[in-house]
Amino acid sequence: MENLNKYLSLSPKVAAALQEGRPVIALESTIISHGMPYPQNVETALLCEKTARECGAEPATVAIIGGRLCAGLTEEQIDRLGKAGTKVAKASRRDIPILCARGDDGATTVAATMIVAALAGIRVFATGGIGGVHRGAEKTMDISADLQELAHTPVAVVCAGAKAILDLPLTLEYLETQGVPVLGYGTEELPCFYTAHSGLNVDYRMDSPEEIASAIRAQRDLGFPGGMLITNPIPEEYAMPKDVIDSAIARALREADEQGVKGKKITPFLLARVCELTGGDSLKSNIQLVLNNVRLASRIACAL
Repeated sequence: MENLNKYLSLSPKVAAALQEGRPVIALESTIISHGMPYPQNVETALLCEKTARECGAEPATVAIIGGRLCAGLTEEQIDRLGKAGTKVAKASRRDIPILCARGDDGATTVAATMIVAALAGIRVFATGGIGGVHRGAEKTMDISADLQELAHTPVAVVCAGAKAILDLPLTLEYLETQGVPVLGYGTEELPCFYTAHSGLNVDYRMDSPEEIASAIRAQRDLGFPGGMLITNPIPEEYAMPKDVIDSAIARALREADEQGVKGKKITPFLLARVCELTGGDSLKSNIQLVLNNVRLASRIACAL
């Protein structure tokens, strides 16, 4: 623990909430630096924090700042990440020790945010969509580290499903192999990020935050090592027409292939291109689904 204290920093508000046993939820920071343009990224991050507090939970936005694993950021730090954008390192599990050793900044992915949340003692995390198995992975082996983290790190992740740019059937197969429960909040169908419908089934439907909290508690009591994926459909009034979003994703994927975009750059490229192709409508949907997930995560944390 002494070595950990060299690297882990909790904001005063997060530290107090955890000490007093009050609800806390983690929030990621790649959505700030790599997921949205400035200033919408900063506005959304601050609105997520405000929404969590309104729902009774203390938000802990996670990032690596000056080589320290931070759970809870100041407005100045959030603005710094938002303005720097993609110049900030996109930090997953493999990047954490290097950024800490160098004293660098890093915007945490789902995987890295889960790691920091678990170290801090935070059990629930809200994000937009998780990474997963990319289309064409049978040739490229491009599979997000988020899926492996869900298998090993005891944090429940609330999302609007895996990002729609991914191969959703293979993502579900991978999660099943890794023993990760996939729950649907008020639905038996896996949400498809920008839309509520994918035609794929989740493992279990649950209709209340209390029911979900009971499942998380049982998983912890049983000593299972991994996390849980809680999928929360985007509200219908903010969902995009399936044909519009599918067409935009197909075109963005073609362009990424033509331009040789791969690895860490692929998801930010696809999200930005889909936003352009939909005239900004996908960004509006993205913001609303994140806020919807923050509300649910906060209620689950309160039930825990």
